[in-house]
Amino acid sequence: MSNQSAGTSFHMENFKRRSRYAMVFILLILAFGLITVLNINTGNVHISLSEIIDILLKKATDTKEYSIIWKIRLPRILMAAILGGALSLSGFLLQTFFENPIAGPFVLGISSGAKMVVALVMIIFLGRGIALGSTALILSAFIGSLISMGFVLVCSGRVRSMAMLVVCGVMIGYICSAITDFVVTFADDAKIVNLHNWSMGSFSGISWENVRVITVVTVLGMAMAMLLAKPIGACQLGEEYARSMGVNIRRFRVELILLSSILSACVTAFAGPISFVGIAVPQLVRRIFGTSKPLFVIPGCFFGGAGFCLLCDLIARTIFAPTELSISTVTAVFGAPVVIWMMVKRTHN
Repeated sequence: MSNQSAGTSFHMENFKRRSRYAMVFILLILAFGLITVLNINTGNVHISLSEIIDILLKKATDTKEYSIIWKIRLPRILMAAILGGALSLSGFLLQTFFENPIAGPFVLGISSGAKMVVALVMIIFLGRGIALGSTALILSAFIGSLISMGFVLVCSGRVRSMAMLVVCGVMIGYICSAITDFVVTFADDAKIVNLHNWSMGSFSGISWENVRVITVVTVLGMAMAMLLAKPIGACQLGEEYARSMGVNIRRFRVELILLSSILSACVTAFAGPISFVGIAVPQLVRRIFGTSKPLFVIPGCFFGGAGFCLLCDLIARTIFAPTELSISTVTAVFGAPVVIWMMVKRTHN
């Protein structure tokens, strides 16, 4: 009788967990859809829901609103969603790698390294009248990410304290940002001076070509992350357990570094450095799901990051319209308190 009762209790707990996971995904998708609609119809030109439906179905193609939605708002919305998801996923991978809940592309200086190399490459080529494509920007940002990651890994080999490692990452970020600000400040060309807006973080000026490129890279990155879900889950239980399950720890760590670097590089290449998304969203997703299982957390991080960046971008472009705030300003307002709360709670625990 007791065995039957224990079995029933186990099935009930399993059912409750799965119901919770399903409910969280439904809420994330509904929130994402609502924020997307708000982004489409909110701006200097208000567009009603009925007009939006007609325009999306291409029933009204010769109006000003059609051009606003298809040429300006939709590319920006899709880019904000995709890059927000990529940045959140990159943060989750870095937190797994360093086993540190406050590890993220911005805090560890990885975004700043990507920004530095992209700015230097753009200044060199724009100064000679050569335009750069999406692939060149991503490769430049990827190289910068790897450079910063290399310095962080060197520090991690010498510094055992995770808090000190984060400090080292912040210092690397400051150095890279200082170099970027220096070269941008003394640039003469008008196009190069406009790099200042990009270096502060923005989703403006996005084209459909950019969206297509970033969609391909991010979908591949998401697929690779899902393939790593099993070894990530094993490593969460300790390296010895992961080895006993057949995980090649060295290769796994290299894969995590490369994947997190390419995802954060994509974000920096097109939108500049964006702060706190890669730290705050994965932690909130874990809390909401009540689990760290990668099969649920990975897609949850993507949807959570997408919705969070869409909301922050909506606030950035509307709260003081027509003046637009940098996206990092808004993400810091919402993300920094989450990080502080996490650090305080971890200290008390």
